[in-house]
Amino acid sequence: MHTPLRPCVGLLSDAFVRDIIDEAFELLARVGVYVENQEARALLHGGGAKVDASSRKAYLTRHLVESALRSAPRQILMYDLTGAKSYVIGDDIVHFDPGSAALKVFDHRTRSERPATTDDLVRFARLTDALENFHFQSTGIVSSDVPAEMADCYRLYVALRSCTKPVVTGTFLVEGFKPMRDMLAAARGGSDALKKKPLAIFDACPSPPLKWSNLTAQSIIDCARAGIPSEFVAMPLAGATAPATLSGALVQHAAENLAGLVITQLASAGAPVIFGGSPAIFDMRTATPPMGAIESMMLSIGYTQIGKMLRLPTHGYMGLSDAKCVDAQAGLESAIGTILAALGGVNVVSGGGMMDYENCQSLEKLVIDNEICGMAYRLTDGIAQRDERMALDLFMNLGEQTDFLTHPHTLEWFRHEQFLPKIIDRENYQQWVAAAKPELADRASEEVKRILSAEPHPTLSSEIVRGLEDILTVHARSFGLAKLPPLH
Repeated sequence: MHTPLRPCVGLLSDAFVRDIIDEAFELLARVGVYVENQEARALLHGGGAKVDASSRKAYLTRHLVESALRSAPRQILMYDLTGAKSYVIGDDIVHFDPGSAALKVFDHRTRSERPATTDDLVRFARLTDALENFHFQSTGIVSSDVPAEMADCYRLYVALRSCTKPVVTGTFLVEGFKPMRDMLAAARGGSDALKKKPLAIFDACPSPPLKWSNLTAQSIIDCARAGIPSEFVAMPLAGATAPATLSGALVQHAAENLAGLVITQLASAGAPVIFGGSPAIFDMRTATPPMGAIESMMLSIGYTQIGKMLRLPTHGYMGLSDAKCVDAQAGLESAIGTILAALGGVNVVSGGGMMDYENCQSLEKLVIDNEICGMAYRLTDGIAQRDERMALDLFMNLGEQTDFLTHPHTLEWFRHEQFLPKIIDRENYQQWVAAAKPELADRASEEVKRILSAEPHPTLSSEIVRGLEDILTVHARSFGLAKLPPLH
């Protein structure tokens, strides 16, 4: 029996990847990286790096980086809110999650963007919980009805209250990490339990070119010591904040992520990290960073190959679109990115639901993207040999029957062989006309309504909920918010 061949894609030869890594090592050693955070500079200095106090630049030797690479785990195990379901991050295993930190939501009724509110956060989290092809959730929307200084903690609070899946999140302020960690520990049952069964991944974005800010450096230090995986999201913008060539941008991307890796391993050897990013090309005509551009996707596939050669789990911002509404552009850009990410074996793929250069989330697009992710999973499953004799015996025993529609073999296998979408239109023309000619976004809107009409089933005990509320309320009062908005 033949085993399925997993389809894959790569853009760089192994020799090309090694040359990029070698040049990134040299870039860190000769040009260095700007490190704003004092504790991070002290860690680097103590680890043997040359640190210039006046310029705040650190120069990392190849030996130091390779030591950090040996220390970092090759796989990460994440757990859902119950602690019963686990997910391996590593090898070519792919997990999708929605894009994170959008400031706006797209209103399907008015076909326009608007600021997000608590209700949008709740609906987004509940919808994500129900969409089977998104293995992880994200704190994907920033609410406008709480003080901006606590928006990072608040969106995590809503995520934990409204969804059971592991969460991809991140902090906006240095002071935001502690209440976020405390809420995660409260949901898991203590800090030690959180280390054993991580519930969240924290994104940390180095600033291009070659800079780790005070906030992001502190985030990866704090996460390392808490046993929370850090996901490096390097963002070189080819032609603006990075070399215009894709290969040059990949060198910069690798150097920025490797600098973060060294900081985490010096903070806590063996700390879990994910080699990721959100790079793009710079469109000189519009002065925009198009995430749906094929070159941006090529950058993500390229650095995924680099991360895999470095034996690190990988992440990518793919499956999103620069479209301003849920239209054909949104579909084509998201589908290309999702399929490429799956074929590239990107371990954590962020971007579902996102539009408008990562600024907007659409619940309708999220539902559509869930089906694109389902197609991607079907593709990577490949073609399996189900029977020793694949067709001959069927034909030999067919007798007078001239089709396979009601054949037992069909009834046994068709659900295994086919991905069965819920909202993609496969009806005939007459059926479509009879249904009032609905477009894909309209069908997605109806699916959103159907899913959210169900009564939510709380997973957290009332005691844990009170604990989360207490932690966040104390944090909120420091920013002038006496009472949290209600969650409906």
